[in-house]
Amino acid sequence: MKKLLPAPVLSGVLFLLWLLLNRSASSGHLLLALLLALLVPLLTGALRPLPVRIRRPGRILRLGLRVMADSVVSNWQVLRIILRPGLQRHPSAFVHIPLQLRDPNALAVLATIVCITPGTVWAELALDRSMLLLHVLEVQDPQAIVAHVKTHYEQPLREIFE
Repeated sequence: MKKLLPAPVLSGVLFLLWLLLNRSASSGHLLLALLLALLVPLLTGALRPLPVRIRRPGRILRLGLRVMADSVVSNWQVLRIILRPGLQRHPSAFVHIPLQLRDPNALAVLATIVCITPGTVWAELALDRSMLLLHVLEVQDPQAIVAHVKTHYEQPLREIFE
């Protein structure tokens, strides 16, 4: 059964999502949803090298709310830069963030979080996974950025995944 359905939750979500997006439960859409639900997890299995093991699922909601709040604040900061180009601002810079996080799934989530936040342009993870290099649009205090990422993102991810 595991060979046919390697990721049953993903299969279920894909099945329902197909039907919801098409707003139809006709036999053709049911068949397409079933094919999608069976084939996508089989074809993308190599992209999921390690199974995800969530240790503290309650922290996921708090982390998600934190990311949304930080995104709103960052959007306002970027909007300020765009609307007031003559305003004195701090230069952009690369910030090195030392990491204690080692779980590959958690590192992927961290990279996603810092890349979707407005004001960050680019991120790179060191080969030994000990350092995150982050390009930030406006840097007043690099240590404050390091502390923010470690406290608000890395620590909750360690609690969730490790």
